[in-house]
Amino acid sequence: MSNKITDAQRRVIEARHHDPFNILGRHPHGAGEVIRALLPFATTVELISGVDVQSMTRLADTCLFEWHGAKGVIAAQYQVRWCDENDYPHTQHDPYRFPTQIPDYDLLLFGGGHHWHAYRFLGAHQVVVDELEGVLFATWAPNAARVSVVGDFNRWDGRVHAMRVRGGSGVWELFIPGLCFGALYKFEIRNREHGTLYLKSDPYAQQFELRPATACVVAAENRFAWGDEAWLARRPEENWRYGPVSIYELHLGSWRRDEDGRFLNYRELAHQVVAYVLTLGFTHVELLPITEYPFDGSWGYQSLGYFAPTSRFGSPDDFRYFVDYCHRHGLGVILDWVPAHFPKDPHGLARFDGTTLYEHEDPRLGEHRDWGTLIFNYGRNEAKNLLLCSALYWIEEFHLDGLRVDAVASMLYLDYSRGVGEWVPNRYGGRENLEAVEFLREVNALLHGRYPGVMVIAEESTAWPMVSRPTWLGGLGFTLKWNMGWMHDALQYFSHDPVYRSFHHQNLTFGLLYAFAENFLLALSHDEVVHGKRSLLAKMPGDDWQRFANLRLLYAWMYAHPGKKLLFMGAEFAQVSEWDHDRALDWGLLSLPLHAGVMRLLTDLNHTYRNVAALHRFDFEGRGFEWVDCHDTDQSVVSFLRLDGERHVVVVLNFTPVVRHHYRIGVPASGVYREIINTDASCYGGSGVGNAGAVTSDAISWMGRPYSLSLKLPPLGALILASPNDGDGM
Repeated sequence: MSNKITDAQRRVIEARHHDPFNILGRHPHGAGEVIRALLPFATTVELISGVDVQSMTRLADTCLFEWHGAKGVIAAQYQVRWCDENDYPHTQHDPYRFPTQIPDYDLLLFGGGHHWHAYRFLGAHQVVVDELEGVLFATWAPNAARVSVVGDFNRWDGRVHAMRVRGGSGVWELFIPGLCFGALYKFEIRNREHGTLYLKSDPYAQQFELRPATACVVAAENRFAWGDEAWLARRPEENWRYGPVSIYELHLGSWRRDEDGRFLNYRELAHQVVAYVLTLGFTHVELLPITEYPFDGSWGYQSLGYFAPTSRFGSPDDFRYFVDYCHRHGLGVILDWVPAHFPKDPHGLARFDGTTLYEHEDPRLGEHRDWGTLIFNYGRNEAKNLLLCSALYWIEEFHLDGLRVDAVASMLYLDYSRGVGEWVPNRYGGRENLEAVEFLREVNALLHGRYPGVMVIAEESTAWPMVSRPTWLGGLGFTLKWNMGWMHDALQYFSHDPVYRSFHHQNLTFGLLYAFAENFLLALSHDEVVHGKRSLLAKMPGDDWQRFANLRLLYAWMYAHPGKKLLFMGAEFAQVSEWDHDRALDWGLLSLPLHAGVMRLLTDLNHTYRNVAALHRFDFEGRGFEWVDCHDTDQSVVSFLRLDGERHVVVVLNFTPVVRHHYRIGVPASGVYREIINTDASCYGGSGVGNAGAVTSDAISWMGRPYSLSLKLPPLGALILASPNDGDGM
């Protein structure tokens, strides 16, 4: 037996070999065989074969040990026993005696960008091989010379568990027997060209350490006992187009905290959120991203954990409990999901193997200057596959009811927030990101095809056509699109002192010219109450009475207007200060009558919107809306009908602090119209001006309609009146 080190052995010792399985483990050797093990911390090493023990020899003062002998002497399931420098004994099954574990067809599908469940073999997974429990690690790093699994189980030393590469797939894998859930790990990657080492978190990790630590955690096997079968069975049958959708947008870290200012657990949040949000009358909660992220100040929008709920609030099973509890109590759950960009943190996706795998090499294509982040290369199959898998993962593994896709406009346009010469045209010379368009269509078709009833919502702020139209019609395939135009116009209009509003009447009426071009969601989101924009209440002009009256009027305008609804947390009780992600909402405000009144109104608006079909049935169709009068600019009043085909409600909004006596509007039917909402009611903190609860129509034709109502319009107030044929109006 020679003690001389070959070049291949030296490369293994120095952690530079691309396939350590060629050297380590069991191999034929002449008439016998050789077994090699690389153990950097060992002083003595032995092979255990049943009851037989064979010593291994250290090669030339290295950490490589060998045993030579006849075939059959060492059993197939041998173990390696070694002592470290403190004479502490360790016994392990040799990772290098196991064959490959990932089937070729999985690698083929992944390389083609069509493996919807690549998260089931990439990452870290507890598996059983040859009746031995352990963890299978796999990652994609096509330009690496060597990839190792490092963790708290091998002193974070990249020499110990070097992986094997699977041919030209760029996928590296290693099964480590004896490991179980809870182990901390990363991937150490040596670049093929320049030899630089990178320590990277697993892109497919399903659990992370609590920040600021950045290691991945081998997640426990999912054995959560779901109880939401009835919800999931009902979801495909419910037609979201014709039903109420009212969403409470929620940042888990700053909604509520415990008495010491610490985060609540997903399970605690489940009970508190459900009780609160259902009382308010919302149909869904939408969570700002809880896909694991390193920096609190990004609110989750700079994610690195596309398969891991953030550990800030507990474990993956804790989050499953949150979703399950919501479903069992009739509340849907939507997740903000961010496929538009990712942060540059050195442990993340950026230059994952020393090259631009997930991003573009050219910064004109690959960098978001506004956010200091990197843009996904949607034209690269494996990068696209990561995102497709992630989208499906949250629906399949966590039973979510939808995804709200962030920053879609930045994905669609190559020149987004770029000047002349700062972007690269597509192959046709245009500014459209063709690969991103194809990706969005693919993810929408995938989710809607596999999970009918799931919503995919676009935050898209441009005039891109057919965002919420099916892909087979040439659309992007989203379920809903945020109506950023309505939001901008509404907030701009309400910012003006009422004395000037007659000059800005078009801000109210213009949106109805395009209101049915898309499936719109009206959103007053977190983006409107940060970075110096002030809270919604603080945006309102006038003294305290006028500010609260304006806010109540804004909410009535939102709930009566065609489109589904979304409101950010704190707005329901008129949060005074801007949203601060570092602290809880100002819950003490609810002890003040004006704030409590706003919440009572918002609750009544939600329940009215849900129970009165005319307010939601035809949100996306022109037959659900008719102007009564949109031309009263002098008095800053608008009136319209919402219809469901059989019944209607009348909506009248007075945007000035002047009471309008005997204000006549035309209506289509005779009888008694009941006030089901009056935002100036004293129970909401208003002045109590109204119509004593009901108005009887006059047989006076008006505005082209056969009957009319003579109303007293409350100051800065809105009336919603149920039609005579609407029974109790609810």
